[in-house]
Amino acid sequence: MMMTRRPLIAPVVMLTCAACGLASAEEEPAKAAAPAGPALSDVLTASGLTATGYVAASYYHSNGYSSDHQFDNKHDSFQVDQAAFTLAYQPKESFGALVNVVAGEDMKILNAAEGSNPNTFDIVQGFVQYVGGPITVIAGKYVTLAGAEVIAPTGNSNFSRSFLFYAEPLTHTGLRATYAVTDTLSLAAGVNNGWNYSSLTTSGSKTAEVGLSWTPAKAFALTAQAYVGKDPTFDAQRTLVDAVATYNATDSLSFIASFDLGKQEQHTSGDPELEWNGAAFYTNYALSDQWRVSLRLEYLDDKNGFVTASGVAQTLKEGTITFGYDPVKNFELRLEARYDKSTEPTFIRNISEDPSVNPLAASQTGFALQGVYKF
Repeated sequence: MMMTRRPLIAPVVMLTCAACGLASAEEEPAKAAAPAGPALSDVLTASGLTATGYVAASYYHSNGYSSDHQFDNKHDSFQVDQAAFTLAYQPKESFGALVNVVAGEDMKILNAAEGSNPNTFDIVQGFVQYVGGPITVIAGKYVTLAGAEVIAPTGNSNFSRSFLFYAEPLTHTGLRATYAVTDTLSLAAGVNNGWNYSSLTTSGSKTAEVGLSWTPAKAFALTAQAYVGKDPTFDAQRTLVDAVATYNATDSLSFIASFDLGKQEQHTSGDPELEWNGAAFYTNYALSDQWRVSLRLEYLDDKNGFVTASGVAQTLKEGTITFGYDPVKNFELRLEARYDKSTEPTFIRNISEDPSVNPLAASQTGFALQGVYKF
């Protein structure tokens, strides 16, 4: 520990000035301490702005290359998954806006899915909004209505995403209007660029979206949504119907079921339609104030090999268990184990140590450790 030396003259000066100090204390009132300035959070709250963010980093190990996983597709790798910041001004009436910027390895995949050059930075959401009574209109870029899982890890109970998430759109650029019919029922409708694109350079194809959100009671919620429109890659209509039901049995136990039904028409007349369907089931249980466990079971039936990476007709199944530990309020440590199985050998193996091994397998396993900090 660093020590501070006092000059020997200090006691002399103190004694010499003691009398003067006592006299002046009687004549002059003590000076009040300067008030502390307002905290940044107070300034933002007073102005109607909200600022939030998170950082998620992980280590992922698998015996292959995580085929048909949306983000967790690395092998034996440490990485910063996402570092995000959101600034929003969203009053209950009139105009507002939201910007959500994210950096990290996950953004390479998101950029590629949106038709952009893959890099580690993306504006995941950026829109203006207008609220007038029961109607809210947003215009710009926003996340999809489809699915039980989201891009931000803070909104998911598992580290990895489901096969269904891999087969669903992620973000849209366009216009969306939401109408609150009652306190428990809302309807949404919008029009977007293509299927999942930030911009369209080769086609003016648009995709329509409709959605319903119903929460009749605290314990139950249901959303249903559909996307219909031409995908410019195929120049033919694609349709996705999705539904998510949530049941909170107790404050500690919840169940979620997600269902997808998709169809892609082909441009050439007479070619068969490409179809897929799937379901995912989630159980989340809080073991204590600090510990939780989440289980996901699902299947994806890719009847024509359209939505999976291999292009082979197959049925995928997986089981995932994730333990979450919160040592403090804003931080969670996640430990996950996952097992995937297919009716066909389509999972790409790691054959660097043994080239004689078949490069394709009908199953794969993965383990992950992830830390998520929210601010």
